[in-house]
Amino acid sequence: MGELPTRRRFTVDEYHRMGEAGILPEREPVELIAGEIVVREPIGSRHAGTVNRLNRLWTSRLGERAVVQIQNPIELPKEDSEPQPDVTLLRPRADFYTAAHPVAADVLLLIEVADSTLAVDRRVRMPLYARAAIHEAWLLDLTADRVEVYRAPTADGYQQLVRLERGICSADVRQCPLSITTRTRAGRLVSLSEAWIVPLAAYSTSPRFTVRVP
Repeated sequence: MGELPTRRRFTVDEYHRMGEAGILPEREPVELIAGEIVVREPIGSRHAGTVNRLNRLWTSRLGERAVVQIQNPIELPKEDSEPQPDVTLLRPRADFYTAAHPVAADVLLLIEVADSTLAVDRRVRMPLYARAAIHEAWLLDLTADRVEVYRAPTADGYQQLVRLERGICSADVRQCPLSITTRTRAGRLVSLSEAWIVPLAAYSTSPRFTVRVP
């Protein structure tokens, strides 16, 4: 019996050099996930529409207080990864991240929209984001009309998980996850669309980043 092939783990720098050399396929969307180059799944219309709604929501609510990034890379070099989350809210930067891709410290909130990729997102992406110390990540489960909110990242994964069904939020505001920071004074629900109700904070106490929901 022949030996099993050795799997090669690529770094972010090697991944970039392969792209510059034209080694990566031009017509296939790829990502670097935990050292492996993976092809992204085709995006269906409901997935795309949900991302569009999120883009409009965050852009209209936050204005210049955050950069709303849609399906663009974030660099996680310690995890040999460069994923392209569906939506990432980033700290404002004058160059809009043209000089370099954002890193974990730049991320205020990360959102993945999932249907056919739900199992992989839970098993692979959420633990990856936790290991990279991304403070808060949401998984919008289109199959169940539910939002999963992940917080308190550790090397072993997120230690807090809150699941919110569509249109339902606990009376305890601590169960209504804040979109930007864990320091909240109040929370309420904002309708994202007829199909979704997403939890947001009425107020953030961060001196640099205040979100007021009308």
